[in-house]
Amino acid sequence: MDFYVILGVPLEASTADIKRAYRRLARRYHPGVNPGDRAAEEIFQRIVEAYETLVDPGRRRQYDTAGTHGGPRSESASFMFSEFDFSAAKSGPQASTFTELFADVLHPVPGGGPVRPEVGADLHASLTVSFADAVHGVERQVLVTRQVVCGACAGAGQMVIAEAQCRQCQGAGHIRWARGHMVFAKPCGACGGEGRQTRERCAVCAGQGRGVRGEAVTVAVPPGITDGGRLRVVEMGHAGRHGGRSGDLYVTVHVQPHPWFRREGDDLLCVLPVAVHEAVLGARVDVPSLEGPVKLRIPAGTRAGQRLRVSGGGLVTAVGGRGDLLFEVTLVLPQRLDEPSLELMREFGRINTDDVRSGLFGKFDARTEVPGS
Repeated sequence: MDFYVILGVPLEASTADIKRAYRRLARRYHPGVNPGDRAAEEIFQRIVEAYETLVDPGRRRQYDTAGTHGGPRSESASFMFSEFDFSAAKSGPQASTFTELFADVLHPVPGGGPVRPEVGADLHASLTVSFADAVHGVERQVLVTRQVVCGACAGAGQMVIAEAQCRQCQGAGHIRWARGHMVFAKPCGACGGEGRQTRERCAVCAGQGRGVRGEAVTVAVPPGITDGGRLRVVEMGHAGRHGGRSGDLYVTVHVQPHPWFRREGDDLLCVLPVAVHEAVLGARVDVPSLEGPVKLRIPAGTRAGQRLRVSGGGLVTAVGGRGDLLFEVTLVLPQRLDEPSLELMREFGRINTDDVRSGLFGKFDARTEVPGS
């Protein structure tokens, strides 16, 4: 693409104009401002290449005399030779190689063939929701900066103007340039060799066909989404080029932890403190759920680590059902024991003489030395 078009400056722009244009575009397309945006990174690379060429007087002079800023050209562009002299030395440091001599003539020109639609790049964002919102589902907005189709030129990059003489070739229909002792000519890419122009580069988007816009995108978080789940919002990424579809927006959802519940698939698990007498005798206690307090029956003889179940108290499943609410029992000893309570515990120990560890260790000799002890 034409370096002048990339920077959005005229052919007669001064070095100061080029620097101002570069700073303006760099602030918009720098990778640090658009992390993970491959389209912005590609545009920024073109901007840097154009700037480094045009800000250097020698490279700019070479670029201008080579005629490469003439705009779109036919890939099979015709050319002619004139005013050439073969008396130049054929060897030595001043000799021109074949590649140098014909580089501008034989180099393939972008835009010579049919333009193919290009799909826009995808965008990525993240969203944090509460545990309750993840359970029930919610709609949230995500702020993104995306490339959109230019409204002034409808993405064409050009505007229709009244027919006038081509400013690039001054109406000649072809561009002439010198290379060593040879002078070349080829059809003007700006007017297609007609010498007249009916279109000009869009001033709003600098011929890119797209502009940058900040936008709030509504994201529907479905019920039961897991932490790290990724949602796709179709065609809310960067706009495509040449009529191509827009890319997609991918949103990674982070779920905040709950103070009581932990997710196990579609079930919810909660640790339930149970007093010793409740575990031994059984009880009915109030426990939390997603819909508020519910009654839970603790069977007599409940042990530590045992799980009690409230059917249908979990998360909404993919098929429309619901998981369960699980309570894992942990036994809690009394914090303070008075003398009557201690006497009751002693009496309990005298009555229940079974060795509760016999089933775990079996028979062993207490005098046996344990390796590593």
